[in-house]
Amino acid sequence: MDGIKLSVIFITYNHEKYVEEALRSVCEQETDFAYEVVVGEDCSTDSTREILRKVAAEYPDKVRLLFRDKNFGRPTLNVYNTTMECRGEYLAYLEGDDRWTDKHKLSKQVTFLEEHPEYIACMHDCVMIGEDGSEITDEESLKVGDLYKWSGRFTYEDYKKSGKWPGHYATLVSKNIYPEGKYDYTILYRAHDFVDDALILLFLLIQGDIYRMDDKMSAWRYVRKDNGTNWNSLAMKRDLVRDDCYLNTTMTKWVEESVGLTDHAAIRAKKDFETALKMFLRKPDKENRKFLNDMYEYNIAHVVLHDKPVSLFKYSARCIMNRIFGRKK
Repeated sequence: MDGIKLSVIFITYNHEKYVEEALRSVCEQETDFAYEVVVGEDCSTDSTREILRKVAAEYPDKVRLLFRDKNFGRPTLNVYNTTMECRGEYLAYLEGDDRWTDKHKLSKQVTFLEEHPEYIACMHDCVMIGEDGSEITDEESLKVGDLYKWSGRFTYEDYKKSGKWPGHYATLVSKNIYPEGKYDYTILYRAHDFVDDALILLFLLIQGDIYRMDDKMSAWRYVRKDNGTNWNSLAMKRDLVRDDCYLNTTMTKWVEESVGLTDHAAIRAKKDFETALKMFLRKPDKENRKFLNDMYEYNIAHVVLHDKPVSLFKYSARCIMNRIFGRKK
């Protein structure tokens, strides 16, 4: 791949306060192999582009700037298009408000993958930092990071059943699976407007295991505020429960088409339907009725019942009775 060992997918939008530090943390990596930084800049309205030009001028053989003519409206589409531009044998990821904290991060992870070809990717530990860059110590905020608590091998079964992920987005280095075109990877942006890490992990884990290192080599900027434009701030205004159910359904459809359904798919399908049923019973309006019907049509009618003719009303009544009398589903 043109002598490029690794490509860094660097995604940014309106990150003027942080993007220089983030990009320099990538460009200052010490490696014995050639790597490129492919910057997907999604038409920022602040000075992000000017800062990127300044830093890129210092590393003309390393940084490639992809300036969008207009905002994609879906950050996941920016991730996808940037990924498709990468030439490396391996891929790494960073967003413009996070940063890497170890200059040997890429070297350590590529060395591990070269020495352990049985793994498709490796990830590592990280620290959580606030808007001002200081390490977060607040216990409630740190609980969010529990999602990434893992050590050692992480498999597809772990992904399906553990409720954990092997690491934060900025910690991932993986083999570049995309040139082979084994699956339809456009689901990366079709499934959700913001969430891409869950899909990327899914792509990798159906093809191999991921190793989680204990080293802390990056900083994850965790910010939640009313006027914030980052995901954690925007998530405060979204119905994440409903979002997750629709994302799960879309991912399950993709898995069925790509590798076939597993027993776990039915468990998750039932759980998401029951979530929709509770919401409808609590507030039986048009929106919740649609949500309930959507969760029934594929999750229950197809995944659970295997297209047997059972009505939404009948199945819902059965769920309610099972809940009242404590029967096994």
